Amino acid sequence: MKILMISPGWSKSSIWGHIWFKFPVISLPTLAAITPDHHEIRYVDDNIEPALIAADEDLVALTVMTPLAPRAYAIADFFRSHGKKVILGGVHPTFCPEEALQHADALVVGEGELSWPLALQDAEQGKLKTIYRAENLIESQKIPPPDRTILQNKKYFFTNLIQTTRGCPFDCEFCSVTSLYGGTYRVRPLEHIRQELDIIGKPGSFIFIVDDNIVGQSRYSQELFTVLKDYRYKWLSHASINLAFNDKLLRAAADSGCYGLFVGFESLNKDNLNLMGKKVNRIEYYQEAIARFHQVGIGVLGSFVLGYDHDQTGVFEEIFSFTVKTKLDGGLFTILTPYPGTKVRRRLEKQGRIISNDWSLYDMEHIVFRPTNMTVEQLYSGFKELTLSFHTVPTILKRLFMPTRSFQFFAPANFGFRNAWKKRFKNE
Repeated sequence: MKILMISPGWSKSSIWGHIWFKFPVISLPTLAAITPDHHEIRYVDDNIEPALIAADEDLVALTVMTPLAPRAYAIADFFRSHGKKVILGGVHPTFCPEEALQHADALVVGEGELSWPLALQDAEQGKLKTIYRAENLIESQKIPPPDRTILQNKKYFFTNLIQTTRGCPFDCEFCSVTSLYGGTYRVRPLEHIRQELDIIGKPGSFIFIVDDNIVGQSRYSQELFTVLKDYRYKWLSHASINLAFNDKLLRAAADSGCYGLFVGFESLNKDNLNLMGKKVNRIEYYQEAIARFHQVGIGVLGSFVLGYDHDQTGVFEEIFSFTVKTKLDGGLFTILTPYPGTKVRRRLEKQGRIISNDWSLYDMEHIVFRPTNMTVEQLYSGFKELTLSFHTVPTILKRLFMPTRSFQFFAPANFGFRNAWKKRFKNE
């Protein structure tokens, strides 16, 4: 069969619709890797090339995140109207299968590595079922390396993505990772990681390790950093804040080429952290944690969730002052978003506080619930002011005044986000 794989595009109502440094999702290249060789694959990223063009493929497959569901459905409807069979997969169809089936001939639910081959086999025989559900999680040693050949000749900033672990050991109520993986944490064999590192890029280039928490299992992380040290990559990833206080592991991360980490601080309010279930975070140690990362040359992209139940209107200035005081290298200030499948969605539904199920608004930049201690308008205006203030030129220079080795990533990233946010808000 001829198969068309599509990654739906972001709209201009989201920051990600304005970011110039594009990079691919890893899910479709991973499914391409386990697609039998007698099938022919063509890949389209709707963010960088038009997707709504009649095609001669037999089967169209889309991966769907919640904020991209409306666009994915529009693409799926287009191809079905042209007589094509369409399969949808990803986190949104997994949690909203009845809705997704209104726009697809079949769904791949759960981890696609287990169910995609079965769907392909049935599609080839003209016996496509409606749902292919992975009843278990794939064993870590069977997670395939992505087929990066389908990304060739695309206008990406970089394609050096690799996954070493899957899942997270924590159970934050706003996160869909635990809902998807059931609180499990799997590590890939180090020999498999070496095989990918041998081909992923040139020595000295940046790579992004797309793990949800690269230090979820300390012993494995230590061994992984030993492997990474053999290569001359500059790497970025996600990590929990407790890494800052494990001196041996922190030094190993830095020595292995870590230049930056996404760290979820989430809130400066203890009651909010308790409500989130963010047990690993201790506010009194935030400043020291950032200083420890900086001491070994690791920049920090800090994440904060706005609009939790104990947030009041002063939270925006409080966070801004904290980011300047600690010289935070980068920041993402996200509005609480109750994604399908999460604990926070169940809680807000029970409280009758969900005010919109327009999935295009579920991009962490729009408000789809009623806050408790401020109005919807106050939450949005505070989010907008905080985001723009953080990305003014004087603030960027003040935060990055003492250049470190991570400066080469965070300086252009800050100015890239500055330009994108200005366009995003101008687009309102």
